[in-house]
Amino acid sequence: MTNRSYRWLLYTIALVGLAADQATKYGMFNWLYTDGAVIGQREVIPGAFKFLVQYDRDTPACDCAFVKWNGPVPPRVNHGALFSLGGEFKADANKFFATVSVIAALGISIWGMRKQTGRDKWLCISLGLILAGTVGNLFDRVVFGGVRDFLYFYWFEWPVFNVADCCLVIGALMLLVQALFAKKADPAPAVATNPAAEPPPAA
Repeated sequence: MTNRSYRWLLYTIALVGLAADQATKYGMFNWLYTDGAVIGQREVIPGAFKFLVQYDRDTPACDCAFVKWNGPVPPRVNHGALFSLGGEFKADANKFFATVSVIAALGISIWGMRKQTGRDKWLCISLGLILAGTVGNLFDRVVFGGVRDFLYFYWFEWPVFNVADCCLVIGALMLLVQALFAKKADPAPAVATNPAAEPPPAA
């Protein structure tokens, strides 16, 4: 195994993924906002895929900068996990998944610091994607009380999702593929001994 470290790749992907996630969320909720509307949308693939944002006019607007940047009306958020798992519990679900996200982010960061992990390029890429998605949605949970979504494949009624979710799914699939198909390191060859070099047995 090469001694080259790809740890920089892990954290670069995590930062780029986090930036892409937040930029697209803020951008979409501002771009698709219309006065008085609770939904903003834009067709991308007619009959199949659209950008879809939803607003919550029943929630008072916050003076926090990170919230105001999202637009004049607070976003409608997913309090649960993927497929709105646990979303009916709202604040409790958000706190639970935020805690899970913090633990996961710390675990991935520690995993990434291992010397053996740093030498595995594809593992670093996978962990970088997962870390990006984890921190991206964690930011939303802390600032907005839930996750902002805007990508909607309605051709087969797929739940609305975001860039952080994409990073999480792709990173997890890459980990699974590596676990199933990665080649194991070849065992070190046995060192042959030269019988002629061995000392003669004692008389």
